Amino acid sequence: MFRNSPRFLTAFSLAFLLLVTACSPAKTDSTWEQFQTESPAAVVDGSAAKVLSGGQFNQFFPPDGDGYARVYTQEKEGFAEAKLKQNGEELAMLSVSDTAANPAAAEKYRRGSMTIAGFPAAEIGSTATGVLVGDRIQVKVLSRSDGFTAEDRQTWLQKFDLMGLESLATQ
Repeated sequence: MFRNSPRFLTAFSLAFLLLVTACSPAKTDSTWEQFQTESPAAVVDGSAAKVLSGGQFNQFFPPDGDGYARVYTQEKEGFAEAKLKQNGEELAMLSVSDTAANPAAAEKYRRGSMTIAGFPAAEIGSTATGVLVGDRIQVKVLSRSDGFTAEDRQTWLQKFDLMGLESLATQ
C-alpha cells in the first residue's frame, strides 16, 4: 500500500543516496591538493635538496637608493618577492625562487643561449626576464610599467647580489 506512495519513493531514494555517498572514499586527485601534501624536499640534479627559506633571499635583493624603493610583498618557503617603486609608481616586481620546489622551472634557462652577468638567462613572455643562479635559484624581474623595458630588467637583474645567491645555492 505505501510502496506506491511518492513520499515513500522519495524518502527511500534520499536515504539510499546518503548511504552511498557517505560510504564512498573521498577523491583527492586535484593537482593543488597533491602539491599541498607533498614533502618540501624536491629533487635537483638527481640529489635530494631541501627548499630554501624565502627569508634567506631578502639580503640579496638590490638595495633602495637613487630614488628607487624596494617594498617586500611576499615571503614563503622557497620564494621572496618585492615591488620596485620610483616616486610611488610601481615599475617592476623582483623575485627570487628556489627551483628545488619546481625543477622544471630551471629547464628554460638550460636550453637557452642568453646570459646575464655570466648566468643563463631567458626572456619569459614579453614582460619578464630571469636568470638561473647556481643551477638552482631563479631570479626574475617582471615589468609593471610600460616604460620599464627589457634592458631595464637586465640592468636590475645585475643589481641583485648574484654571487651571494650562487654561494647560497651551493651550500
